[in-house]
Amino acid sequence: MASLAAPFLSTKKSSRLILVSWSLCLVPCTLYLAPSMNYLAHAYLSFGHPKILAGNLISDFVKGKKKFNYTEEIQKGIVLHRQIDAFTDNHEATKRAKYFFRPHYRLYSGAFVDVVYDHFLANDENEFSEDSLLAFSTNTYEMMDQFVSELPAGFSAMFPYMKMQNWLFNYRTKWGTEKSFGGLVRRAAYLEESDTAATVFNENYHQLNLCYDSFFPEVKIFARHIYDELIKQ
Repeated sequence: MASLAAPFLSTKKSSRLILVSWSLCLVPCTLYLAPSMNYLAHAYLSFGHPKILAGNLISDFVKGKKKFNYTEEIQKGIVLHRQIDAFTDNHEATKRAKYFFRPHYRLYSGAFVDVVYDHFLANDENEFSEDSLLAFSTNTYEMMDQFVSELPAGFSAMFPYMKMQNWLFNYRTKWGTEKSFGGLVRRAAYLEESDTAATVFNENYHQLNLCYDSFFPEVKIFARHIYDELIKQ
């Protein structure tokens, strides 16, 4: 199996790891205590490439050298995912958005912001209509079905529920977003409740939307650049 070797460097002030890959100048990335939950954004920022999509969505479930068990293009999707996470964490808008959740969820605040960003992406008229979001969600599940025998155990166990409950589409609703908060808590090691997150989300909805508006156009440009560079190699 082809491999894409990349060194890892640690940082003292972060709960994540720095990933440096190929000759690209990439930003530091860190590792959540719970998997990142912005599946819609990661799917959308795979730019319609099935193997990049697969790597992008399974990345949090692929640890260490297990990345090298996958084809080169799926490995590139894993790298793309981690660079998107890195860019997201280091963006000033994300730091502002985390402020609302941090008093209650501390190191997990970024994971809640991931979910919030997917909610606003699902409602972003510059990116999706209701019909196009539904079509995109269905197409994403169909593309991922091609790789069902290759999915890591954690994602494989979750994926049927993602499809059945149509998570990607239901980020569009507040109800679906709050259900995703609950899913985050169930997967996290040290969280017990998501009701507070739902309250924070609703009480600061406008301010969080402004954070998304500042963030998403820039991460889209960044992700496209990384994608284009990976595809060339």
